[in-house]
Amino acid sequence: MPTTPGTTTQSPSNGAADAILLELVDENGVTIGTAEKLAAHQPPGQLHRAFSVFLFDEHGRLLLQRRALGKYHSPGVWSNTCCGHPYPGEAPFAAAARRTYEELGVSPSLLAEAGTVRYNHPDPDSGLVEQEYNHFFVGMVQSPLRPDPEEVDETAFVTPAELAERHEKDTFSAWFMTVLDAARPAVRELTGPSAGW
Repeated sequence: MPTTPGTTTQSPSNGAADAILLELVDENGVTIGTAEKLAAHQPPGQLHRAFSVFLFDEHGRLLLQRRALGKYHSPGVWSNTCCGHPYPGEAPFAAAARRTYEELGVSPSLLAEAGTVRYNHPDPDSGLVEQEYNHFFVGMVQSPLRPDPEEVDETAFVTPAELAERHEKDTFSAWFMTVLDAARPAVRELTGPSAGW
């Protein structure tokens, strides 16, 4: 697995998506440069570093979020607990913990990196492309949520059966199932066989 530099203190100058820089990587996850966020998602997409977080409660239920309607990419769709992009030079683990707190107002417990997955998912609604080298993390949530309404429209804790039912009727992010499937071995280790993941 590639190594990344330690946490940086860089933060975006404003909330504009195109002002935020992403870390471009090669097929092995080695950093090769940067690109503005919006440019990296324009077709055909530029391969960049991302992260996805899957947090569970004490009953083994997965925390989902429905993305805020004001988001430029995949607004109003259901997705994993938290996802995003490290700042250039920021460790994916630090970015995952930071964004989980920024979006949901909680610090994950027992957060651990569980692997990486590379995918290419066009989003038919926005026309944007997710070309990502995604570091995924699993952990627990053990305190009340305080979602930021600018980021999160709704949350839900679901069992595997409830997720399957919701996935049938609701719209989910293009990347959700790809990353969840990659994370399942670590999820089973965290939640135990009785949770059914």
